Amino acid sequence: MGVMSRRVVPACGNLCFFCPSMRARSRQPVKRYKKLLSDILKDAEPNERKIGKLCEYASKNPLRIPKITNQLEQRCYKDLRNENFGSLKVVLRIYGKLLSSCKEQMPLFASSLLGIVRILLEQTRQDEMQISGCSILVDFINRQIDSTYMFNLEGLIPKLCNLAQEVGDNERALRLRSAGLQALAFMVWFMGEHSHISMDFDNIISVTLDNYMDLQINSKNAKKDGLYSESQDPWVQEEHGSYFPNISKMVSSVPNIMTNPHLDSTKDNSKSPAYWSRVCLHNMARLAKEATTVRRVLEPLFHSFDVDNHWSPEKGVAFSVLTYFQSLLEESGDNSHLLLSILVKHLDHKNVVKQPLVQINIVNVTTQLAKNAKQQASVAIIGAISDLIKHLRKCLQNLSEASSPRGATDKWNTDLHLALAECLSQLSIKVGDAGPILDMMAVVLENIPATTLVARTTISAVLQTAKIISSIPNVSYQKKAFPEALFHQLLLAMSHPDPQTRVGAHSVFSMVLMPSLLCPCLDQNLETSQAVSRFSSIGTTQTVRSGSFSIQDEGKDATEPPNVGLRDEVIQISDVGFKQSGIDPPCDQSYNFKYALTDGKTELTCLRLSSHQISLLLSSIWVQATSAENTPANFVAMAHAYNIALLFTRSKTSSHPALVRCFQLAFSLRSISLDQEGGLQPSRRRSLFTLASSMLIFSARAGSLVELIPLVKESLTDKTVDPYLELVDNIRLQAVSIESDKEMLYGSQEDEVAALKSLSAIELDDQQLKETVISHFMSKSAKLSEVIYRFCLLQSLKNMFF
Repeated sequence: MGVMSRRVVPACGNLCFFCPSMRARSRQPVKRYKKLLSDILKDAEPNERKIGKLCEYASKNPLRIPKITNQLEQRCYKDLRNENFGSLKVVLRIYGKLLSSCKEQMPLFASSLLGIVRILLEQTRQDEMQISGCSILVDFINRQIDSTYMFNLEGLIPKLCNLAQEVGDNERALRLRSAGLQALAFMVWFMGEHSHISMDFDNIISVTLDNYMDLQINSKNAKKDGLYSESQDPWVQEEHGSYFPNISKMVSSVPNIMTNPHLDSTKDNSKSPAYWSRVCLHNMARLAKEATTVRRVLEPLFHSFDVDNHWSPEKGVAFSVLTYFQSLLEESGDNSHLLLSILVKHLDHKNVVKQPLVQINIVNVTTQLAKNAKQQASVAIIGAISDLIKHLRKCLQNLSEASSPRGATDKWNTDLHLALAECLSQLSIKVGDAGPILDMMAVVLENIPATTLVARTTISAVLQTAKIISSIPNVSYQKKAFPEALFHQLLLAMSHPDPQTRVGAHSVFSMVLMPSLLCPCLDQNLETSQAVSRFSSIGTTQTVRSGSFSIQDEGKDATEPPNVGLRDEVIQISDVGFKQSGIDPPCDQSYNFKYALTDGKTELTCLRLSSHQISLLLSSIWVQATSAENTPANFVAMAHAYNIALLFTRSKTSSHPALVRCFQLAFSLRSISLDQEGGLQPSRRRSLFTLASSMLIFSARAGSLVELIPLVKESLTDKTVDPYLELVDNIRLQAVSIESDKEMLYGSQEDEVAALKSLSAIELDDQQLKETVISHFMSKSAKLSEVIYRFCLLQSLKNMFF
């Protein structure tokens, strides 16, 4: 018998009836995947038709997928050892096809694929393999529908970051960096989709900024070489912000306002790490969906800016990046304001807290970002203003503690002070309402300490804030009483142990209530009060919007004609205030009341003082006036507050009882000033006498008691008047500086002796003054039609004089 074919006889050479090899061919399980893999891998290039058949087979036989991937893994490792990269590309193409065809069976081959990606990223000598690994990883991330493999992917981030840090500007380095950044961009997008932030997020930010910096450096070098053209550069930056590319459908597109119209969306970005660095930034901004994630994203970003000095305007990286972040965060509501708040809080970070130059750059960046922010009184921006006031106080404290000039340090502190003031102004404008800022100022004053230096710098910072917001319309308290919380804290500050702090509190009160009527203590140059000069030096005259501060008299009695004397008084007070400060009175109606008085009604301010607040203010003045630590600046501040109280009594329907209380305070202080057993030094009693006499004159003008003024001025002779105080045009008390060869300090032993002589020369008879006042108000009470007002007036007169 001849040779029998193996098709008939089994391999064993025996022919047995029960041999399994003799079964029908259709009944034998055929392992088609092995034949399909063999057919696919024998080709040098991927055969899409054969690969499609394999994937179709895998989708119908999911239990075969682990065996298929096992063979693919073995073939991949073999090809890597033999450097058969053509066959390796076929293997990767099979995995790519499996990702698109077998989505539901992905758990069966995901671990195998990620293991191969890890091996490819470790092939540092084979650039194409690393790029291929990044490409298949991007495809894998894009096919994910949940966060099952989040932690598996996190393990690849360090390798991708190393790839994105490839050194060089040649084609090889650009391709490697682009591939690494592309994978990182999709990784960040994947984190944002599933609200997860990796532990290696700081490294991602670092490599992203490194590639972002390379673009700017190259652009600047090209400009210097004359080879740079804005029309040819798709990444050119303009004044309004930075242009950014369109992103593929696999990630959210960049807002149209930030899209470069010159950028070709079909352009090959495989050699453009700058493109993918911007995609990373875009996805990082999308990752910041809420307050906690915003901080988690921005803190490492700021840390990178600190380490590499990206805050400097020469580099411009921080401003460019944060401007882009700001535009994206605005889409989610108030998060753009949260960016400003976190940026201001970063001034306290240990990396920059002792570096004033870096702090200046940070504040300048914040100022520029604030200009682009939307106007809204958010909690975040109010908190940022509060933090800026705190830093302003620290800056003023550093300037005050400098016992001797320290060169660059003093210059940096001064520049920081100016930068903080400008930033504070921009943020206040974005609030759009002075009301919330006034409430925040009350909170700042709650914590004013008893320490002299800290108290002075705190009140000084609050004063400068009051000056800044004087140009902002007060919507919250329009035609309402002075904010109670702030009023209460200012009254407490007016009773502070430090006399200079008390002066500052009066300045804040005047600036908030009547910013158009400059407080005289702002521009005094008193050698006896160094802090007062500091108050005037830190502020600049703010431009006040026309019509922002207006109040009209309420319900004046119809039988009483308009008070022309009060109108003249208001105009004169305003003009004198500007002349005293060395500023010409402007024509704007918000600076003086010359153009704000119409039809006999007095427009003062958007805020008002209630009758109760006027009573509390007068009581506070009485307490302050009896302090033994007062200086001329304190008496000037009290006189100014008293003058303001008088102006607001005229806007009350029942103004006569309030005016009586003002007279009562003035007569009471005159009596105390002449009491030798009251415990006050002679110099203070002399100043108090001048203050009380001035108050009587102010009250006489407000009440149209012109005949009372000569009687009061009879007691203010050259011998009795305080040489440190001067009454200007019967409407304002101001401090004067005595200049002589033998200058006598206020409160010195020589000054006390001179004060005793002045007090002994006073011949006081207030009986005629009181009779004049009583006669005047009794005649007024007869004209009052309502019984209740008449009763209140008579009761006030009784309490004052009987």
